[in-house]
Amino acid sequence: MAESLSFPDAQSFIRGHYGDRASQLKPLGSGAWSKAYALSLDGQEVVARFGAHGEDFSKDQVMSAFSSTQLPIPKVLEVGEAPGGFFAVSERAYGDFLEELDDTGMRAALPSLRSALDAVRDIDVSGTTGYGHWTPAGKAPHSTWQEALLDIAVDRSGGRIHGWRQALESSPTGTKPFDTALDVLRDLAPDLPAERHIIYADWMYHNVLVNRDRIDAVLDWGSSMYGDHLYDAAWLLFCWSWSPQLSAIDIRDELDQHWAAKGSVPDDLEHRLLAYQIHIGLGAQAHNALIRHFDTLAFSAEQTMSLVKGAGKGT
Repeated sequence: MAESLSFPDAQSFIRGHYGDRASQLKPLGSGAWSKAYALSLDGQEVVARFGAHGEDFSKDQVMSAFSSTQLPIPKVLEVGEAPGGFFAVSERAYGDFLEELDDTGMRAALPSLRSALDAVRDIDVSGTTGYGHWTPAGKAPHSTWQEALLDIAVDRSGGRIHGWRQALESSPTGTKPFDTALDVLRDLAPDLPAERHIIYADWMYHNVLVNRDRIDAVLDWGSSMYGDHLYDAAWLLFCWSWSPQLSAIDIRDELDQHWAAKGSVPDDLEHRLLAYQIHIGLGAQAHNALIRHFDTLAFSAEQTMSLVKGAGKGT
């Protein structure tokens, strides 16, 4: 797989593709679906990523057109085929990962984070269709938001994490927490709104860089969807506890104050946030079962069931 492209292979590809235009290649790190290298190209600092899913890189290219001061998205200079998969070359950004900030750093960055959430919500999606994960052509596969959310139950052949259900069945956690929470999501789904926005859905997985007190880059739009913009707020709520150094910051209170100041507190806020956090928890269980991260799987299952029980739902 291209996400496993070794340094010598990446070096050979870059040399063959760019010749003397490229230099100073060095590893940066690996994500779930790609591996990144820093280099100089025509005297400019850039990042080359290699992965099996070229669509992710093309989505980054689409989203870079919406880059702004509030939502900085590095420009994608090139997307193409590479050994075993695909590559993308983007402008390089610097900073600390959002979820690794300490208490002081996060408090300073919160205004920028709130502005980024608003900027994602306000992106124009006219001319696009569907709900759920979208393609670079601006099309998503589901006709309703409810259908897109409930697709989390399907272990689709050929899907990116195909095999997760069997992995969950054989894991120490098992399928009961997943199935219990899924039943609750099915109960909640019919009353969810048909709102349609861009959703980033990857805020705290080493994808957001903060420089001093401002977000400097929002990277990797491969997981983004069309649907209710409050899903992104739910993402922060669900994942916040995964960074213990941020425990003194009440992110829900921060979001509530922001929505109140904007005059945008919907009557069904609690219903929507609950449904989306459960959906995020289900996704975390499926993914961590497949990659055999059983401690994280157990934590995700426990957190999801706490939401279900705290809302007086499930058993």
